[in-house]
Amino acid sequence: MDIKGSVALVTGANRGLGRALAEHLLNHDVARLYVAARRPESLDGLVARDSRVVPVPLDLTDPAQIERAAVTAADTTLLINNGGSLAFADPLAGDLAAIELDLRTNFFGTLAMVRAFTPVLERNGGGAIVNLLSLVVFGSVPAMGGYSASKAAAASATQALRAQLASRGITVHGVFPGAVDTDMIRAFPIPKTSPTDVAAAVLAGVEAGTENIFPDPMAEQGYRSWRTDPSAFERSMAAM
Repeated sequence: MDIKGSVALVTGANRGLGRALAEHLLNHDVARLYVAARRPESLDGLVARDSRVVPVPLDLTDPAQIERAAVTAADTTLLINNGGSLAFADPLAGDLAAIELDLRTNFFGTLAMVRAFTPVLERNGGGAIVNLLSLVVFGSVPAMGGYSASKAAAASATQALRAQLASRGITVHGVFPGAVDTDMIRAFPIPKTSPTDVAAAVLAGVEAGTENIFPDPMAEQGYRSWRTDPSAFERSMAAM
């Protein structure tokens, strides 16, 4: 997909990787950029920066807001499902409500966005959908077991959607980053890649037509390790 001249929507665009993706899209000369967040006022900096930016209030757990977003952003051709939830809740003792929120946001919210925007992309002649997943799809981290499960479910849905939407002129890309230097995991004492570098790699992958994008060194190495010995990779992630 040629990003230049496209109309993009990025969820969770107020900070971290979502903010970096929004800034890169503007530099890629998109025709219009919809930026979505639960608190629209958190997008003021982006809106003030460029007349192409349109804020969209969006809570991924609210079906009515998702439907309204599809009406507001009816000219979208590139949907980037970046918004998400991360609860540090393990499967055995973690707060079930927190695990449920991760599932409602990362799986059901992402799926609801795709269902709402598929007709939009079709009416606009096709386009691309990008789902931000995670390396933990391949090896769960127990301390965030609910998050890992929610991203694994979203990855499975991404595969199914890719098969369904290919004939409709819509490509579906799964992105599996490793550790990105954002607020979500800043406290983890591990090497991290800057959101700016990850965003650049994501958009390069979309333009190249790459179905599964591993946008940073940890992601690339982790995927190679998983392919070589899935059980060993699982154990290494479980030890984090």
